[in-house]
Amino acid sequence: MVTEFETPETLSWHVAAPVSAFPTDGGACVKIGERQIAVFNFSHTGEWYACQNMCPHKMQMILSRGLTGDQNGEPKVACPYHKKTFSLCTGENLNGDDYRIETYPVRVEAGMVYVGL
Repeated sequence: MVTEFETPETLSWHVAAPVSAFPTDGGACVKIGERQIAVFNFSHTGEWYACQNMCPHKMQMILSRGLTGDQNGEPKVACPYHKKTFSLCTGENLNGDDYRIETYPVRVEAGMVYVGL
């Protein structure tokens, strides 16, 4: 199963990279236009997620190197520096802080990963 959600705000789909460019059960950063986007391959569930790469806590481009997993079934990424944890579905901070991140839809077709912006 591939996570794919498209909202009215999704303007277009952009090629991120081939599936092989992403680590299994981990993330990598891609640049689309001026945006750095963290893309995560949850190969154990067959789902893909994308979010901004910048952690809003200390304004560092690091989330693609974050710790992934789930919290009560909610897919998440934790900043590797200060462990601020964010939902990969909604972008909300799962630690209860005010920080949140932008999330983006992802789809996989013919061995390529696409991010919707």
